[in-house]
Formats: sequence, C-alpha cells, structure tokens
Amino acid sequence: MNIQKTEQLYEGKAKKVFATNDPAYYIVSYKDDATAFDGLKKGTIAGKGAINNRVTNYMMAMLEKKGIPTHFVEELSERETVVRKVQIVPLEVIIRNIAAGSFSKRFGVPEGVVLKRPTIEFCLKDDDLHDPMVNEYHILACEWATEEELKTITDMAFRINAIMKEFFLKLNIELVDFKLEFGRTPDGKVILADEISPDTCRFWDAKTHEKLDKDRFRRDLGHVEEAYQEILHRMFGEKA
Repeated sequence: MNIQKTEQLYEGKAKKVFATNDPAYYIVSYKDDATAFDGLKKGTIAGKGAINNRVTNYMMAMLEKKGIPTHFVEELSERETVVRKVQIVPLEVIIRNIAAGSFSKRFGVPEGVVLKRPTIEFCLKDDDLHDPMVNEYHILACEWATEEELKTITDMAFRINAIMKEFFLKLNIELVDFKLEFGRTPDGKVILADEISPDTCRFWDAKTHEKLDKDRFRRDLGHVEEAYQEILHRMFGEKA
C-alpha cells in the first residue's frame, strides 16, 4: 500500500490520528505520553508507543484470524499503523475477569478475587463527564448504539476475552481486565478499533501477580518501562 499522511485529525492521550491520501484509511501514531485519573497525572513512559503499536497490531491480526473483524490494516513503522476509517461508537467496553481497580473500589470486592464469570461494563466516552458508567437502557435511550450493535459488541467482547485469556495464560500472564472500543465502517458494520496493550489491559504475572501494565504508572510502583518491556519479551522473545 502507498498510504501517506496528510493532515492530523486528532491527538489523544496516547495516540495521534492522521488523514491519508486514501479516504478509506487513517494512520495512527503511538506516543510515549502517559496519563491517568482523567489527565490529572501526566508523564512519559520511554518506548511505550513502539511497544503498544507492536502489541496491538499482533493482537488485532491474531483476532482477525479467529473471526473478529478489526480496523487493523498494516504496520508502517515502529510507531505508525494504517487502520480502516471508522466512526467510533462512543462507548468504552470493559471486560473483567478478576476484581481490580475501580471495580474493587466501587463494590468492595478485594483486588485479586477471581470473578465467578466475566463481567462487562459500559462507560460513555466523554472526558468532560469523566467517562460515566452507563447501562443498556441509557445507551439505547440516547442512541449511542442500536440494540443490534450493542448485542454485536457484547458478543464480540466476550469472544475476544476468551481468545485473549487463553493466549496470555500460555505466556504466564493473567488477563485481569481490559478496555475495548468499537467503530462503524462506512457500510455500518461494527468492528474492533482502538488498541490492545499494557495501556488498556491489566496484566499480572500468573505466579507472582506482579503488575505488568499501566497500573505501575498510576500507582507509582516504579519499574514502569520494565513492565511494558516484559510484555514485549514474553510475546516476542525480545526487548524493545
């Protein structure tokens, strides 16, 4: 493909999105910037952008082979990837396998408790409102997604969870919880978008329960870069 960047369309906390010379595609560029708590905490994680790009693209390609449609097209460089143009569904979809983070805080379930079954949560993507949790009735009433889209997203999210849990457990990693985003293609099909990385997933070592994700940054645990490197090492047998 001869896809070239034109204008920058958007810059978020972790990525920049560019229009291209082909209206069907965007280019995503991953940054080393790190934020937490609605942007109140800011910093830099050296090499994060390159690691997240590589991990995301590998996971997207793997999920495609398992029948999950995604926006991934082609990795251009260590930080840049071509993706299909989609309209993002304004929902963050969170799957939880083990109690942690806000789930433990909200419900008083001790961190580390394995849930009897995976759970799903929806949050409205709105930084100004601090991404409030919403339910199916809110989503349908406000037309953030249709009933059919919501069923597709829910079914796909649980399928992705099953595939990813199995994959990471083989790497001695527990998939604690993770966030997904979905987008609509121009013909209305719902596909997986955004990223799958230590920024959007909680990864714990399956034996020691050491945190191998962005929580090390959020909680000032130190060795943040090393945690991201460890995910890369276990997936690809190499360091960044």
